[in-house]
Amino acid sequence: MSQEAQLDAALDLLRRLSPLSVSSNLDKITQLVPDIQEDLLSAVDQPLTVARCKPTGRDYLLCDYNRDGDSYRSPWSNEFDPPIDDAAYPSERVRKMEVEANGAFDVYRSMYYEGGIGSVYLWDLDDGFAGVVLLKKESGRGEEEAGWDSIHVIEVDERGKTSKSAHYKLTSTVILHLGRENDTVGNLSLAGSLTRQVESDLVVESVGGQGKDGGHVCNIGRLVEDMEGKMRNQLQEVYFGKAKDVVGDLRSVASLGQVERDRRTQREVFQSMGGK
Repeated sequence: MSQEAQLDAALDLLRRLSPLSVSSNLDKITQLVPDIQEDLLSAVDQPLTVARCKPTGRDYLLCDYNRDGDSYRSPWSNEFDPPIDDAAYPSERVRKMEVEANGAFDVYRSMYYEGGIGSVYLWDLDDGFAGVVLLKKESGRGEEEAGWDSIHVIEVDERGKTSKSAHYKLTSTVILHLGRENDTVGNLSLAGSLTRQVESDLVVESVGGQGKDGGHVCNIGRLVEDMEGKMRNQLQEVYFGKAKDVVGDLRSVASLGQVERDRRTQREVFQSMGGK
């Protein structure tokens, strides 16, 4: 089997497994087929993990986009933990936008999530810049728990159709899980992921002291806000609605004894009709 076929098979397998176990499943797959490790890790979104920035004392989220080897860069201090030599940092201009974006999405997180953790990372490209917006919210402990992880990867091509515009490409993934465990329902777990993509040419306005860089932050904020709203509605109306229908079909309000009596009565009626 070719390496490309192995990668396709691994991705197909992971799509059929719980997103909550993706990290352990990735480890097992890459142990079996180490040649596809790099491509597989870059193609699969994993639930976000949290670390504490030592210089600032603030929490931040870890992902492949702020990783260099075994170290991760904090968006608050711009330092890697553990420290490494020759680490890759964003340019001064992009770092300023990163600081501005983290402040903006910190407000967004507080308003929409009423808690949770958020992080924004930006890096330079030849014709613009790219970044990722990470948001994580967990709630409930004990019998009930739920979690939301959203990963928004944005590419900005500043060679727009006009000198006042730029081309934005947003790829968003939401990983959601709900769980309940008690004596009545036993252990119930519902988990899934959803990925959507959008591209748009937007005018870049000058905003505050950041100029057009501030306009980029505003445009990214609007794109992410709009995408999260659409994905949230789709999850609620389509996926949870379908899950509710399935559970409703499986669950019987009447007791098993009553169901069996109803079936026996139906058989007797059919037999009597057949006898005539």
